[in-house]
Amino acid sequence: MQPQSPLLVVAAVIELDGRILIGQRKPDSKHALKWEFPGGKVEDGEDPRDALQRELREELAIEAVIGEQIDAYEFRYPGASRSTALLFFRVTEFAGEPQNLDFAQILWDTSAALPGYDFLEGDLAFVERLATRPELHP
Repeated sequence: MQPQSPLLVVAAVIELDGRILIGQRKPDSKHALKWEFPGGKVEDGEDPRDALQRELREELAIEAVIGEQIDAYEFRYPGASRSTALLFFRVTEFAGEPQNLDFAQILWDTSAALPGYDFLEGDLAFVERLATRPELHP
């Protein structure tokens, strides 16, 4: 049997005035109340950048310019049948005011403060790098 290809997930590091936008999952969702970066699953045949633009439209009602990819790695959640490939993109340009259409709450905070939030396990390695490596910031 052939191993399953990873689930492809894209995430936006939306930066404005030195702060980054994060969202908290709803209480009735998988990984309830965990924090994450806006984004989501890439659909079959969809370009990752196009998927991220779509997700940001659906979750925050913004039209974003997807910048450079700043990190990528695979993570396997305990009990998952396949790994998740996470792609993180910088977003510093967008039209519209972010609206919370899909989270328990959204907020802006500094990268240094992000490790204090209860992030999804798959995001923890990136959160740590983002908090400690200034070269990941514009």
